[in-house]
Amino acid sequence: MFLPTTSAELRKLKWDKLDIILVTGDAYIDSPYIGVAVIGRILSHAGYRVGIIAQPDIHSDHDICRLGEPVLFWGITGGCMDSMVANYTATKKKRLADDLTAGGENNRRPDRAVVVYANLIRQYFKNTKPLVLGGVEASLRRVVHYDYWSDAIRRSILFDARADILVYGMAEKAILELAQKLTRGEDTKNIRGTCYIDSTPVPGYIELPSYEKVVADKKAFIQMFDTFYRNNDPLTARGLFQQHGSRYLIHNPPQPHLTVEELDQIYALAFTRDVHPYYSVQGKVKAMDTIKFSLTAHRGCYGECNFCSIGLHEGRTVISRSEQSIINEARQIAARPDFRGYILDVGGSTANMYGIDCPRKKSRGACADKRCLYPQVCVSLKPDHNRQLNLLASLRKIKGVKKVFVASGIRYDLLEADKKHCAGYVQELVCHHISGQLKVAPEHTVSSVLKIMGKPQAQSLINFQQLFEKIDHGYEPQSKLRGTIPTAARDCSTKQFPRTSLRKLQFYNKASGRQQFLTYYFIAAHPGCTEEDMHTLKSFATRELKINPQQVQIFTPLPSTYSSLMYWTEVDPATGRKIFVEKNTAKKQRQKDIVVGRASK
Repeated sequence: MFLPTTSAELRKLKWDKLDIILVTGDAYIDSPYIGVAVIGRILSHAGYRVGIIAQPDIHSDHDICRLGEPVLFWGITGGCMDSMVANYTATKKKRLADDLTAGGENNRRPDRAVVVYANLIRQYFKNTKPLVLGGVEASLRRVVHYDYWSDAIRRSILFDARADILVYGMAEKAILELAQKLTRGEDTKNIRGTCYIDSTPVPGYIELPSYEKVVADKKAFIQMFDTFYRNNDPLTARGLFQQHGSRYLIHNPPQPHLTVEELDQIYALAFTRDVHPYYSVQGKVKAMDTIKFSLTAHRGCYGECNFCSIGLHEGRTVISRSEQSIINEARQIAARPDFRGYILDVGGSTANMYGIDCPRKKSRGACADKRCLYPQVCVSLKPDHNRQLNLLASLRKIKGVKKVFVASGIRYDLLEADKKHCAGYVQELVCHHISGQLKVAPEHTVSSVLKIMGKPQAQSLINFQQLFEKIDHGYEPQSKLRGTIPTAARDCSTKQFPRTSLRKLQFYNKASGRQQFLTYYFIAAHPGCTEEDMHTLKSFATRELKINPQQVQIFTPLPSTYSSLMYWTEVDPATGRKIFVEKNTAKKQRQKDIVVGRASK
């Protein structure tokens, strides 16, 4: 059963009022992959009456007023993506398609959706209940930040939206605590994982450089962001405050990480794993093709790539679900009448971080002087892929499951550090869990650019590529594979075939009999990257990887990332040195074209 989104549903439930109304920039998809659905289910499970308004018409009261006014608060999110990222390409062209909108046309999500929805509510509900911001758009814009689309420093989104509270990160604990305190009429200012505006700072909190100072001084912005970033681990973070004019943004320390049991409980909630009928009649929601029959195995990321927002939003500590929880969810999926036997993904931000823990990080928090994977895998992490291997084997045995895919990318440097299971893990993926391609994201191959990105050096990629080649796929030169697939190839046996150029190989696994290959993802025009670097990347890809890269994206400066900071300041914060940053749109496109082979000489 869906959470209500229409007045007719309220009447059917015999509810005169809702406790909480959630407003989102996506179509209403009731799935554990969708943040607003997760928050809605958690609050509903706790006994609150929750409704969802998805993609309201911002030019009338038709949608925003249809559920009335909540008793406790409004929850506002731009959706699963920052609305500016969802609406515009890296070259600031309007995106025509939206996979999270019914019908697929990008015409329902406003720019700066969180701010627009907050203003929409205040337009029709004067002096209403608290406005609570959440989701990735609010989370990444909770302090002063660089905004690529206006090419300017912007205030905390709390000020622009004129909202009351912001819950950041994944927010399950914070939102439930907030609802409980509002129900009891208690003060909400001390809830961890939240931000609010006040006339005075909190004693003992760290002061960030003010909005006005950051706008005027790029060095102040670097100092501000570094302090902000280092205070996002639940075990080590202190509270922060930042002046905006005559008022202060108060940033409470993060909520504790979810326990395994708490994470399991979330995924055991009664999600319908479908689009609400009110929205599905408007057309197909393309995102369902991917998420409907996929499984989230874990949250968080050890990578901390400088261009990525996952670590700041989901956390830099990986929390893995129990095997039994994932198996139970897979059985529920397999029992659905529309399931055709294929689980499309078992993963997370990075597939092979499942079940890998750092005891030190869990007990003492994130290290202040180093990262888990950069410049090399930390000795304290001790990667072990055995748990994921066992999980995948168990999922394959579930009745009704024909194939279990691992579509999420993998970190080859993390895999390489697991000497015991490295080859076996790749063999298992090749034989059972890829449909033809295995995704890896080196992002670049030039040492200086990789350092600025916070990515492993190219030798690690070469090592993985050689391992993938050596894994026995059962292959012969392409000219000999015109008809029947060799028996050894079908069985993924240990028989060795003659070696030949990778360009001429077709790799087969026993489950699918399909061609196997690596798919590489690269980034163009990242801070520190020049056209010469892209020529070097192109040469490396041709010489070492034997490919003509096609999966190349132009760098987008996401709010509250180190790469965004570098884009604005043109300084590497790790060294304090000035770096080259390509800001000309045509030249950014040229960097991409150099690699994909479309650039004129």
